[in-house]
Amino acid sequence: METVIAFALIFGSLVFFHELGHFIFAKRAGILVREFAIGFGPKILGIMKGETLYTIRLLPFGGYVRMAGEDFDTVRLQPGHRVGLLLNEDGEAERVILNQKKEYPDVLLMEVEEADLEKELFVRGYDEDERMISVKIARNAVIEENGAETQLAPYDRQFGSKSVAQRFMTIFAGPFFNFILAFLIFTALGLFQGVPTYEPIISEVTEESPAEAAGLEDGDLVVEIGSEEIASWQDLVGVVQANPGNPLEFTVVRDGEEVDLTITPELAENAPGETGVIGVMYKSPVEKDILGSVVYGAEQTVFWFKEILRLLGMLVTGQFTIDALSGPVGIYKTTEEVVQYGIFTLMTWGGMLSINLGIMNLLPLPALDGGRLVFFIIEALRGKPVDRQKEGMVHFVGIMLLMLLMIIVTWNDIQRFFF
Repeated sequence: METVIAFALIFGSLVFFHELGHFIFAKRAGILVREFAIGFGPKILGIMKGETLYTIRLLPFGGYVRMAGEDFDTVRLQPGHRVGLLLNEDGEAERVILNQKKEYPDVLLMEVEEADLEKELFVRGYDEDERMISVKIARNAVIEENGAETQLAPYDRQFGSKSVAQRFMTIFAGPFFNFILAFLIFTALGLFQGVPTYEPIISEVTEESPAEAAGLEDGDLVVEIGSEEIASWQDLVGVVQANPGNPLEFTVVRDGEEVDLTITPELAENAPGETGVIGVMYKSPVEKDILGSVVYGAEQTVFWFKEILRLLGMLVTGQFTIDALSGPVGIYKTTEEVVQYGIFTLMTWGGMLSINLGIMNLLPLPALDGGRLVFFIIEALRGKPVDRQKEGMVHFVGIMLLMLLMIIVTWNDIQRFFF
């Protein structure tokens, strides 16, 4: 149960912040947001507030912000349609009723001759006395069809009506908010746990490791490897990881004196690509400092951003295969392990996942946020948008391929953890 709660909390937070970015910038651009959803599939809970429906859905594998004009959700009235109109005090239609399922005492019935529900906002036609009349449609009118209600979206409230810059920022804001969440998590870690000083001091040497064989001891301060100065633990890790099998000349300070050692990193097991390790443990002293915590949050966000990009580059260059990727099952199993080490380790895991989600969504692949951003860049360069049907087909193919990838990754996770 502890793992389930931790997984739901982390995954829910990542999705919520991602969609919150889309939502906030859509609202700033004046776009009508029809739904803010956490999860996919059947609706479990829904609350209507203002013009937006906030929902929690059954399948907890993502979420979405549904904006007017994105899914061809605009209503068009064709000549010959019979509609009912409910008028407000100003004589504007505040409700347009199609396929009337319940009786309205003051409804104005009309056979449509001409209508525009996007730009000019009017409907013209014949009433029950065969008179030609024209009625203005209210900007916030509701379209009712078979009992279902949809708020009217004038063209200037639709996603497609906004400038390239506004649309770009609305889509980019999702991944960007994942980076903000990671920064907040790491900053909170600095506030509650303290900010590590990152001095490259060895806290423990693992038995039968290259470090022990070379004579490295607990408490040694590493000041130089080869000709490279070592100022922090990250410097030490970076050099060691990049040199599996290569002898390295360590200079350490022990009891006030410098000692030279030669250590050859061995190849790490179960690590992506070729990664060197020497078998040492690290526990940095910490300091409690508000400003330092903010700096720490930024540093950790940048560090893990670069690290995930490095691993992604290794995947692209074939240094490790698709079998090393993890899907929801793998993330759940890793969370199960991480939660045993306490809340601070769990927070670090959440921050890493948030950065990973942001980067993955920015990849220039169809159906991802990055793929959509590519189309906006193309539109800005050529001065006109790509045909919506062609763009939609590209994204549809992308969704199919992503679903196939998810199935493969999930199957690999199942085989890895359960067989």
